Amino acid sequence: MYATFMISEWKKWQRDPMMGILIFYPLFLALIGRYLLPYIADTSGFPLEMYADIILASLSLMTPLIFGALIGFSVLDDRDDQILTSIQVTPLSLYQFLSFRMLMITFISFIAVMFVLWFSDIYQLSLAVLLSISFLAALGAPVTGFIINALSKNKIEGFAVMKGAGTVLIVPVLSLLFTDAREFFFAVVPGFWPAKALSVAIHGESVLLLTYYQYYFAGLVYVVLLNILAYRWFLGKVKV
Repeated sequence: MYATFMISEWKKWQRDPMMGILIFYPLFLALIGRYLLPYIADTSGFPLEMYADIILASLSLMTPLIFGALIGFSVLDDRDDQILTSIQVTPLSLYQFLSFRMLMITFISFIAVMFVLWFSDIYQLSLAVLLSISFLAALGAPVTGFIINALSKNKIEGFAVMKGAGTVLIVPVLSLLFTDAREFFFAVVPGFWPAKALSVAIHGESVLLLTYYQYYFAGLVYVVLLNILAYRWFLGKVKV
């Protein structure tokens, strides 16, 4: 049954040109990190390594947003086709239906974030850091999907919400410019936590206020709670 869902989802993404482009966007980001940015650094003398955390956070945190938008649009399609209502009369619960899709997009986002961080080759992260940061960042994808659906009735409205969410992406990057208590003004955005943990992994634990594990596990708890709240908000809005 779940294999059927995955095939159906893949076919749906292929049918929509915009969704088809979004699937390959992480590859585009990784190529920028691998070739374009080093070329610019070589020709201008820009110290790429000094700003590795800002660059990698900018590239990798876009990926959960993109895949969150992808699943958000897919659920909007399901709402248009009354599929969420039809699910109510099947043995599968709405919770199981949505959970599977959100787990699927989280896994895809995890692989994509890991690929962007690894392929960019701007800084050699350890395997443990690569896996853990990718997982924490990927948990932001379902939040985006639920918020798009909570605030939108169709794909046009969803696209506007996605653009708004894209502007929020700058917040974790800005937070990397602060190394004192002011950084926590930015902590409400889920990307703040993986960005800060990434910065500690690159620059060491004496630069920022918290350790790698403190940023990581505080972020893990926060993003899980945010997923639960976003799911409940979505259910309250769509009233399935």
